[in-house]
Formats: sequence, structure tokens, C-alpha cells
Amino acid sequence: MRWDIFCRVIDNHGDLGVCWRLARQLAARGESARLWVDDGRALAWMAPGGCPGVAVVDWSDAEAVEAAAQAAPPDVLVEAFGCEPAPALIARYAEHARTPGFRGAWINLEYLSAEPYVERLHTLPSSVFRGPGEGLTKRFFYPGFSPRTGGLLREPELAARQAGFDRASWLAAQGIGWQPGERLVSLFCYEPARLAALLGQWAAGEAPVRLLVTAGRAAQAVRTALALAADAPAATAGRLSVHFLPLLTQDDFDALLWSCDLNFVRGEDSLVRALWAGLPFAWQIYPQDDDAHHVKLEAFLDAIEAPPSLRAFHRAWNDTHDADPSAPDAATLDDWARAAQRARDAQRAQDDLLTQLMRFVDALPRP
Repeated sequence: MRWDIFCRVIDNHGDLGVCWRLARQLAARGESARLWVDDGRALAWMAPGGCPGVAVVDWSDAEAVEAAAQAAPPDVLVEAFGCEPAPALIARYAEHARTPGFRGAWINLEYLSAEPYVERLHTLPSSVFRGPGEGLTKRFFYPGFSPRTGGLLREPELAARQAGFDRASWLAAQGIGWQPGERLVSLFCYEPARLAALLGQWAAGEAPVRLLVTAGRAAQAVRTALALAADAPAATAGRLSVHFLPLLTQDDFDALLWSCDLNFVRGEDSLVRALWAGLPFAWQIYPQDDDAHHVKLEAFLDAIEAPPSLRAFHRAWNDTHDADPSAPDAATLDDWARAAQRARDAQRAQDDLLTQLMRFVDALPRP
């Protein structure tokens, strides 16, 4: 089948990361995938080699839109996160969708949440009342953590890849001078209000910590907290050693998570990858002005049955109260590791998102 995935990059590249993983997995299953994106510059470092079977089209290119409107339309139109594809492309899809025997669908792929409404709305239809798609039906498809949702994106070979991973070789290839006995911590975050306090605890602690900081906002936040120059490649403060990473491909980001004793992640895509890693992690949820993200955070902590220490850390890290997060000791990390592995095993027992999505599309009634 032909799949068109539409993605509008809002910020932080998380939407594009999710859509690229979906397109890659479609191609791996022999499907034809075309990714429409309004700003695909991040793919230059996220996926520098591209992917056979995946075409990337610049959504802002009028000629590309016109050419697509004249070409074979998709069988499945995936509107990621309510991004509203170009009317000309909707019109071409609608023409195809109204033909007898059409076996595709218009899917509204939603954001990930563990909140109760996800189970209620998952797969529900939504009629289109105006515009070029008038008379058609969209279907909501919600990622999630329970069997009554669409599950999570997961490649079939992911567990085998991780099992065969060589931590020491990957760290050496990245130029990371890790020493046995050092606690490795990855940091992918926005600008946490409690970051400086946490860095101070590691610097004053007994155990040596090597912090691997991802490029972009996380790096800037650490440099600000430690008063470092913008081009500083590394830093040392007491027992804390800081290593600033370059932009990583999606595969290298997975490897980073597999390498560390504790992973800090943000947004949606990296949260899912941290869960699959099955190692201790802390999530910084995307902040919202009305603090709705606090409810979403609590629902997630409930979904993974987080132990009390992990709940307390998440609440402090996400600034839900005035206390600073306490840097976890070895016993606490062991507790978090057990929780992460339980959560990963529970998700592995469910079908992945693409398997569920393809099955859902195939079971829809034909016109």
C-alpha cells in the first residue's frame, strides 16, 4: 500500500522523529512511504543516509505539492498530530477514497498519553464536514500504554539489536573517555529549573558521574548552569565530568540510552526509546501554560507503576513543587531499573503501534 505521512515541525524535532520512525518501519515491511514535512532539515543529522523505500517531500515546495496532486494518491493518509495537510493533497486523496473497493484510510495519529481519554477516543471516527475532504471520515489513532490503545512504535529487531550492543566500543567510537566505576548519565532536556541543583549534588557526591549532554537546548542549559563558554567541549566540577555530544542519528541516540546507567529524556519520541532501553530514566514532559502536563505526568507514572522515589524525582524534575530532586544513589537506581524493566516487559507483551495500525486499516469496511 501507499502511505503518505504528513508532519509539521513545531519545535524540538520530536514530531519529525516519530514520523521518521513510522516511515522507516513501513518501508521495512515492504510498504511504500512518503513523508511530507514542512521543515526536514533535522533529517540531515537524524537520518543522514535516508532510508530505501521512504521518499521525503518538502511540504512548502509548491511544485512538489502540484506534482503529487497529479501522481498516484496514497491508500493511507496519516495526518500526524492534527497538522492539516495541503488542500490539494487532500483533494487528490479524496478522489481516490471515493472509488469503489478503496481499502485505505485517513488516520489522525495523535500524541502519546496515558490519560483515560485515550482509551475512550482510540479508533473513533470523525466526519469531515467541509473542505476538499468533505464527506470522508478520519479515524483517531492514539499511541498508548494499555491494550485498549494503539501501543508504541517498536521495530521487530529492536531487542536483538540491544542484546548485541557493545557499550565500550560505542563509547570509544564517540570519543567518550569513560572509566570503569564512573556512573554514566545521558541528558536530553529542555531547561529544567532544578538542573543547577542536580549538577551541584553530583559534583559534591561520592560517586564519579560522567554526564553525556545532547546537543541543542540541553547543552545550552548545562553551559548556563555551570557558567561555561558556548564552545566548551567538556567540563569538570568536583566528581562531575561533563561531555558535550554532537547531534546524534536516531540509531546513535538509541545506543546512547543503552550505554547509560541513568537517562534523562524529554517529549515523546525519546521517552518511548528510554522505555525500550529498560534502564533507569527520568522524563521531562513538555510544559504547558495551564499545567495540564502535570496531569499527563501523573497518568504516565501510574501507567508504569513507578515506585515512590521515581515519582518524587519526576515531580521535582518537572517543577510540580518547590523541592529540588535528589540525585539517586545506587540502591535507588536499582529500584528504578526494576521498574523500567517491568514497564518494558509489559509493553513488549503488546503488539507494536504499526502492527496495530496496519491491522486496523485492513479491517475497515470497504465503500
